[in-house]
Amino acid sequence: MSRIGRKSIPLSKNVQVSVEGRHVKVKGPKGELSMDLLPCVDVSLEEGQIVVTRKDDEIKSRAFHGMTRALLNNMVVGVSEGFQRQLEIVGVGYRAQMQGKTLVLNLGYSHPIQVEPPAGIEIQTDGPTKILIKGADKQAVGQLAANIRGFRPPEPYKGKGIRYAGEFIIRKAGKAGSKK
Repeated sequence: MSRIGRKSIPLSKNVQVSVEGRHVKVKGPKGELSMDLLPCVDVSLEEGQIVVTRKDDEIKSRAFHGMTRALLNNMVVGVSEGFQRQLEIVGVGYRAQMQGKTLVLNLGYSHPIQVEPPAGIEIQTDGPTKILIKGADKQAVGQLAANIRGFRPPEPYKGKGIRYAGEFIIRKAGKAGSKK
């Protein structure tokens, strides 16, 4: 049996979960998320906890059992606490600024790049080189952070570009060149 799937998900008092057929809704102070269940997995509410069970013992069912539990746990954590990713910009002249809700990036291209956050996601800038992405949906927060990082990924020679906070870039030596 799946070790992750066997664990029940504890609910705090400010999180409400409703299971309607094959559809699960989770509501909390940070927002509302919903998910459709796969046919091989069942979800039930028992004593303030979410319990995920599977219908049979096939390989796919076992895999989906743990995955469904992990997705539901991310939903519960997201609506109660939220998720965030922090990005750092390194490079001379590279900067980020907010114009209303739009993030404007100057990354050495001939034009500024404008990023509109999807619904439920908030972008903040702490100075010209720090970007903070917040939201209840873990997947959406991570995907937006990856998309922003993809505009100018860090390069290995000087380390310039957009990186996740705390990300270590392995540096390469440049051309050695011969001196005569």
